[in-house]
Amino acid sequence: MQWGSGLSRHADLNVALDECIASISAVVDDASDVSFVAVFTSHHYGPQTETLPAAVSERFPNAVVIGCSGSGVIGSGREEEEAPALSVTAGAMPGVALSAFHVRRDDLPSPDAPPDAWHALLGVPPDVAPDFIVLAEPFTMDGDALLAGLDYAYPGAVKVGGLASGGGRFSPHSLVLNSAMHRDGAVGVALSGNVVIDSVVAQGCRPIGEAMHVTGAEGNMIEALDGVPPMECLQGIYAAASPRDQGLMRHNLFMGIAMDPLALGDAAGGFLIRNVLGVNQDSGALAVGALVREGQLVQFHVRDAQTSGEDLQHSLASYLDAAGERTAAGALMFSCTGRGRYLYGRPDHDTDIFRDVVGGLPLGGFFCNGEIGPVAGTTYLHGYTSSFALFRPRTAPD
Repeated sequence: MQWGSGLSRHADLNVALDECIASISAVVDDASDVSFVAVFTSHHYGPQTETLPAAVSERFPNAVVIGCSGSGVIGSGREEEEAPALSVTAGAMPGVALSAFHVRRDDLPSPDAPPDAWHALLGVPPDVAPDFIVLAEPFTMDGDALLAGLDYAYPGAVKVGGLASGGGRFSPHSLVLNSAMHRDGAVGVALSGNVVIDSVVAQGCRPIGEAMHVTGAEGNMIEALDGVPPMECLQGIYAAASPRDQGLMRHNLFMGIAMDPLALGDAAGGFLIRNVLGVNQDSGALAVGALVREGQLVQFHVRDAQTSGEDLQHSLASYLDAAGERTAAGALMFSCTGRGRYLYGRPDHDTDIFRDVVGGLPLGGFFCNGEIGPVAGTTYLHGYTSSFALFRPRTAPD
């Protein structure tokens, strides 16, 4: 495998594309060998982007091209959020089959449909053992339904990606698939053969207090934790917390739902992190951004820049330890618009950690309206997250 990534901040999109391709050509021997291209463009280019899909497809004639608009983009292991910027990341992957698709919300099979309906919709048989990169337009696609269907039809397959961002009244979100641009639905590519996509999902939180069991719940309302109203539990945790954590609890409080209670460690990786939405002052019940049920193990979490950075470093280090001698050739990063400069006060925070921990492999991506990635084998839409797809050959080179 050969991968390359380019980032250009040039205000002319054609010049920016030339600069990105020059960066890729320095490490990828032949553009005709490239089979996969991810292209992400900031919203600043406006109408210039209409010609981008055809231009990229012309430069990489044998590649599946996928991409979207973003409030910021990531390329060559760098981040750009506040100016015109284009990111192009390309992979030459011998022995890899790629199947691209564009689906609209009305195309999605009903929840009662069999897996075969999904296989027919995407044109991807399950026996090829695919992994997926998925990009969606946030207002015209039911992301939760799409991911639930993909998990149902392709259990065990990795699905990573994000929701397009940066759009507005005069610059709608865009999706790129090969030489076409779409304004709705979702685009994706299934990769099979001599490739594995490893996923890393860093949710940016850490637990506080103790894990508790839900002993009363209805819908997304937690009515009791270990037999006690949640607000009473929260008050006890707050009283015992450090001044720093008390400040975080007032403004950055989340609920973690344990996906595998037997595999929990000292970080948030085993929890699905969801927003705390509100409290019923009369009953002390707590509303959270997920359906909950009695018996689940949950724990409050907090988040700030320091915590987010530490969680990312821990998540990437854990991946590296588990990978052993397996080496990725390239990577894509899907980061929340609430991270980056907004959270850390400087650019390149997460990409710097990635390079320091994993190494300097080509890294592209964008800042998302929601990040797609698995937690404990189930794929979710996340917020405040950096979700990574790392590409490596399934078999070692000769």
